[in-house]
Amino acid sequence: MNLTKAQQKFLRNKIHHIKPVIWIGQNGITESVTAEIETALDHHELVKIKLRVGDKALRNKTIEDICRATHSLNIQSIGNIVSIYRRNDKQAVIDLPK
Repeated sequence: MNLTKAQQKFLRNKIHHIKPVIWIGQNGITESVTAEIETALDHHELVKIKLRVGDKALRNKTIEDICRATHSLNIQSIGNIVSIYRRNDKQAVIDLPK
């Protein structure tokens, strides 16, 4: 799934006011955390996650692992907060601009 620059900007504007719904701690990505992220993406499509996993390199690897495991896109990453998006094909919640 690829998004245009306009669609990414639209999603960044939407995520700005949303609070993180998932916190990832020192244990990193576990099966239960992945299941929670999957549920949140199915319900909201756009999810903000707070990471507490260590240095920048480990944080970036964790973000890549999350996106790979959930088949989502990294929309924005600022400090310890990452925003990811995955379209729900069954029942879309967010109408993206063309």
